[in-house]
Parts: sequence; C-alpha cells; structure tokens
Amino acid sequence: IFGSARTTHDDPLYTHTVQVARTLADAGWMVVTGAGPGIMEAGMEGAGRDRAIGVLIRLPFEGGANELIAGDPKLVEMKYFFTRKLMLMKESSGFLVLPGGFGTLDEAFELLTLIQTGKADPAPVVFVNIPGDEYWVAWERFVQTQVYGRGYADGLDAALYCITDDPEVAIQELLG
Repeated sequence: IFGSARTTHDDPLYTHTVQVARTLADAGWMVVTGAGPGIMEAGMEGAGRDRAIGVLIRLPFEGGANELIAGDPKLVEMKYFFTRKLMLMKESSGFLVLPGGFGTLDEAFELLTLIQTGKADPAPVVFVNIPGDEYWVAWERFVQTQVYGRGYADGLDAALYCITDDPEVAIQELLG
C-alpha cells in the first residue's frame, strides 16, 4: 500500500484503506506498507499487527514508525528510497496506491515502469480515489495527453492499472 503520510484519520481515504487492508488480511494476505503515519498507518490498522509488515524510510522531517508497528520484528528501516521501493515491491502480489506527494508518485511510476518493462512480474495495480476526488483522474489525464499523446509510452499500458473510487472494486481487482 502506497499513499501519503499526511492523510488524517478523518479522511475518507484513510477509511477506504482500513477497509481494503482488513479485507485483504482476512483473505490471508500480508499487508506491506511504509510504516509511517497516514495511509501507511491505515493499512496497518486494517490488517492488524500480525498481518502487517512495515518498511520505514528514515527521514529528518518524519517521526518514525507508527505505534501499530513500532518495535515489531516485521519492521525494517531503510536509509535510501531505492532500497525501500525494492523491499515494498519485490515480493508483493498486488498494489494499492492512494493519493500522495512526490514519494507516492515516485513509487507509482517506478512500479508501473517495472511492470511495463518486464522487470517485475505482472500484478494488479489499483489507484484509489474517494468519490468526487479527481486526484488519479487528473493524473491519468496527464498520462494520456502528455505521455501517451506524445508517443512516450503506448496507450495500451493503461491496462497496467485500474482507477476506482470504490473499495469493493479495489478489493476485487486485487483478489481477482
């Protein structure tokens, strides 16, 4: 699960993430996320400590691991983003990406690049909005007009991901 560390507990994206993570954990999946606050904490809350793995990046302006995973042997800390991304992606079977900042966008583009180029196994990638939110719709509009539209990637690559504002659709895409 990728998404913003700045998402608050009262944000509908937080609730969506808890719901999807709980359903995935109930289906036997381990939930792997960044171990910080926000969306990462929501994923761990939904999965529960026993079904959560945290991969923390050490940053000078972030406070460390959230209390749901702090002190757990399934928490690892990374110094560099590239090693953290590798740890988050290498053994994962599906990806949930929620709105976030530059780090989340970097993770999303890296993930799509690895799948597109065959450097990662095909896996479902689900970008989740809340109803009425344009975050991933605007992102896709940019990709369609500026990336596919200029021939920098093939429009068929849109099949690499799904955008939804429905947690049930996200769950079905990941489990299916």
